[in-house]
Amino acid sequence: VKRLYLLLNTKEKAAEVPSNSEARRRISFFATSLFMDMPAAPKVRSMLSFSIVTPYFMEEVKFSDEELHSDQDEASILSYMQKIYPDEWTNFLERLGTNVKSEDIRYWASFRGQTLSRTVRGMMYYRKALRLQAFLDRTNDQELYKGPVGTEREQNKRNIHQSLSTELDALADMKFSYVISCQKFGEQKSNGDAHAQDIIDLMARYPALRVAYIEEKEIIVDNMPHKVYSSVLIKAENNLDQEIYRIKLPGPPIIGEGKPENQNHAIIFTRGEALQTIDMNQDNYLEEAYKMRNVLQEFVRHPRDQTPTILGLREHIFTGSVSSLAGFMSYQETSFVTIGQRFLADPLRVRFHYGHPDIFDRMFHLTRGGISKASKTINLSEDVFAGYNSILRRGHITYNEYIQVGKGRDVGLNQISKFEAKVANGNSEQTLSRDIYRLARRFDFFRMLSCYFTTVGFYFNSLISVVGVYVFLYGQLYLVLSGLQSALLIKAHHQNMKSLETALASQSFLQLGLLTGLPMVMELGLEKGFRAALSDFILMQLQVASVFFTFSLGTKAHYYGRTILHGGAKYRPTGRKFVVFHASFTENYQLYSRSHFVKAFELIFLLIIYHLFRKSDGKFHVMVTYSTWFMAMTWLFAPFLFNPAGFAWHKIVDDWSDWNRWMMNQGGIGVQPEKSWESWWNAENAHLRYSVLSSRIIEVLLCLRFFVYQYGLVYHLKISHDNKNFLVYLLSWVVIISIVGLVKLVNCASRQLSSKHQLIFRFIKLLTFLAVVTSFILLSCLCKLSIMDLIVCCLAFIPTGWGLLLIVQVLRPKIEYYAIWEPIQVIAHAYDYGMGTLLFFPIAVLAWMPIISAIQTRVLFNRAFSRQLQIQPFIIGKTKRR
Repeated sequence: VKRLYLLLNTKEKAAEVPSNSEARRRISFFATSLFMDMPAAPKVRSMLSFSIVTPYFMEEVKFSDEELHSDQDEASILSYMQKIYPDEWTNFLERLGTNVKSEDIRYWASFRGQTLSRTVRGMMYYRKALRLQAFLDRTNDQELYKGPVGTEREQNKRNIHQSLSTELDALADMKFSYVISCQKFGEQKSNGDAHAQDIIDLMARYPALRVAYIEEKEIIVDNMPHKVYSSVLIKAENNLDQEIYRIKLPGPPIIGEGKPENQNHAIIFTRGEALQTIDMNQDNYLEEAYKMRNVLQEFVRHPRDQTPTILGLREHIFTGSVSSLAGFMSYQETSFVTIGQRFLADPLRVRFHYGHPDIFDRMFHLTRGGISKASKTINLSEDVFAGYNSILRRGHITYNEYIQVGKGRDVGLNQISKFEAKVANGNSEQTLSRDIYRLARRFDFFRMLSCYFTTVGFYFNSLISVVGVYVFLYGQLYLVLSGLQSALLIKAHHQNMKSLETALASQSFLQLGLLTGLPMVMELGLEKGFRAALSDFILMQLQVASVFFTFSLGTKAHYYGRTILHGGAKYRPTGRKFVVFHASFTENYQLYSRSHFVKAFELIFLLIIYHLFRKSDGKFHVMVTYSTWFMAMTWLFAPFLFNPAGFAWHKIVDDWSDWNRWMMNQGGIGVQPEKSWESWWNAENAHLRYSVLSSRIIEVLLCLRFFVYQYGLVYHLKISHDNKNFLVYLLSWVVIISIVGLVKLVNCASRQLSSKHQLIFRFIKLLTFLAVVTSFILLSCLCKLSIMDLIVCCLAFIPTGWGLLLIVQVLRPKIEYYAIWEPIQVIAHAYDYGMGTLLFFPIAVLAWMPIISAIQTRVLFNRAFSRQLQIQPFIIGKTKRR
């Protein structure tokens, strides 16, 4: 009754509500969580002890002065952070006054980025919370008013040997330990890397922090050098690292995937009944750390057969305010780690471990294979295999929502695409793994369906969705070119049949994809209120979220399908920095040419042919193809739309110069793919070298689809005079063979004559050009070759050439040493150069209009405008001066 009376009568004053939105969110969640089903907390002395392990490789420990103030595109990281955290920057200056030092600014920025410093600060809140709770457990109400200093003095008077402060430290250290597994620390220290000193500074800042690393030494045994590997645990002492333990290893420990191996070698240094796995891009909050005693009681409150082996925890994505892309990822992850995880745990009972801040039953997992599987390639997504292992060994995985941990996500399109490519590769390896096979054999029918839908099924469905678009368009191409569509429409018109148009109208509404956003809106409605959820959803659409998610669909489908067929899954480092710098056209082309650009051009060719030869009315045509046009345009231009300074003219000029330099540079041994097209092309097709015979056969069969263009279109040329003889198709191959022969001729002449006999080489090129022009003139005069025929020939022969290139690449190990390989490489170079030029032209046209750059700045890279913060004009090139 008293609580109800307070709720009804207490009025908040505006001055008492924090102005900072993050502070309001944290207070709101903490207050709400106190009413959830949370077990009672024992005293610190009686609670379960736990450890935290964080794998670290080469990421940022804290930002350097050079990184913070570098303004490559008129936007430094520090100035960018001042714009997106204006009130926190003001408070920081007010707190330090005139004594602001460079080191303080570095820590302020690092605590707001995805750095190791932020993760360590957040995790060490556990120790701070345990120390305070231990003090509250030890003292009575009268002593609380005197404070810890007064209590310590009284206990000193009673001749207790250890002060209260030391006792509290000892109790906190007994219940909590934090180990960072810095795989390369020894190498960094010996090389004088600044990261090593930053790690030592962190240990000095937090004395309870421990660092484990792998040490490699070379010793002489029987006059022969031998390498000795050891796992070493260190702490900070007088700002220097001091060794605590050393464990000799039988050999090099990193033989599988890096991250799980890095975790596995450091687990020996952890203590306690529970183990929490924390990634490098996570954070924690002091008020949430107070609930850790309650969470650990989940291991003892349930009956023995229902005792959890993995406790799932909720996450808050703290990077949502950085940019529009970061906001999209934040909403996507929020849906997954709230409504998704809750539903997977209960009632489906198919929740596994997804790299979140889950707490493991340490004793259970150490005696059953550990928390990480590290087999090369197979366990690329090593975290989910911990969940598979737990379920297969009769474990139980739960999910708790009354505590949350911070989590950072990728904030730039290239970072996001690399992350999604890595996850898609990992899911394809899961599809082929024994773990999924064994789970499917032992689950009941409904749990098996739930497991499929929530693991590999999502990526398989993404692949089927994209394949369905291709099947539909190739079916339409067959109907159009064969004349069957015209016959069907005429028959339907005579019999007054409207069922086809009705079905297409219905499915065209579903193609909008708005229904897929319904779970996210419902979850945000429960969290923030439905008014805020609806406004956020509308804001996402205004910030072209549909473009981003359609582009991501292509990423998932490409890498999942390619890895299923040929293998070649690999870890892709994404980087966790703020994306305030422009990505060059060359970099975007390397990342997306095979996964998006080629497929988009294929869709566009299909749509153009369908438009040229269709017999239906305009309304029917629009209903059938509008979503495919949207997908194709998205796959082509999304990387440039979401690119800082993507439409700045001076960047366009630089990109064109860089693109031509990259295309013309010679490749070879030691030349990186970032420097030469030839090296990139070889690296891009490297997965085909180790493909098995069955995969090669399937790939060749898939490539045969490109010949449908040629076979159907050559019979629609006016030059063929409606001749349906098979000889017409064979004559079209004569044209292709002639083109390959001309390329081979020019290539041989270039290699043998261009250096010493320049005049002869130019004369051969002139003769070749005149021969081609003469052929066109003769065909035009004698066979009535029209301009439309030339356009149709291009639509027919370009896909055919690309199909031949793909088949040759699949067969490359067998024909690489034959004479045909050189002209094939020249043709592939011409295809890539032409495709890049076609992409570059509309981007250059848009760059002439300053309004496009301004709109891109405001809508795509400024989520702050929705919070009435200052617009950030410095992100896009010359917008500020305009």
